[in-house]
Amino acid sequence: MIVPDPLELLAAEIRACTRCPLYKGARQAVPGEGSAEAGILFLGEAPGYNEDVQGRPFVGAAGQLLDQLLAGIGLDRSKVFITNVVRHRPPENRDPLPDEIEACDAWFRAHVEALRPKVVVTLGRFAMYKFLPGESITRIHGKARRIADVTVFPMFHPAAALHQPSLRAELEKDFQTLAQMIATEQTTEKKETVVAQTPKQLDLFG
Repeated sequence: MIVPDPLELLAAEIRACTRCPLYKGARQAVPGEGSAEAGILFLGEAPGYNEDVQGRPFVGAAGQLLDQLLAGIGLDRSKVFITNVVRHRPPENRDPLPDEIEACDAWFRAHVEALRPKVVVTLGRFAMYKFLPGESITRIHGKARRIADVTVFPMFHPAAALHQPSLRAELEKDFQTLAQMIATEQTTEKKETVVAQTPKQLDLFG
């Protein structure tokens, strides 16, 4: 018996979503894509024109920059999960409204439940506000925060770096910091696993 993929089931539900009026002006929903393999969820703002056409997140110019940044730290895009605060394109690429963000919150929570990410990388202020409302992204980008059982890592949105080239260096630096943090956590997990296994290994010789 084939067990349905929970991410595919969730994507199907999101494609049929009518929780807010955004679906009326969009070609299609953009549920998100990737996997739970790396334990990292990237959360952006909203689909743009290209995303609306293709039904995939971050496939335009900002997506190309994101791909470069991921490759720069050796992260395979297919092993992380990428989605947005809202799953339909706002008209004329305007900012998502509070009620639209609230309507999509159920999908965000469902993705967190399905993925169980260790790290959530927020791209831009709207994604950051999901965890850190009222904070300034200029002040806290690149600084990890532990919230409940997840590490939140705020960054500038790649689109911001396209509009303000000076932010590109900041994004690259933050991605390097992210890579170091991930490497440190993986090393710690390996040590904890070894410590946990040691008593059992000793028993074999008892």
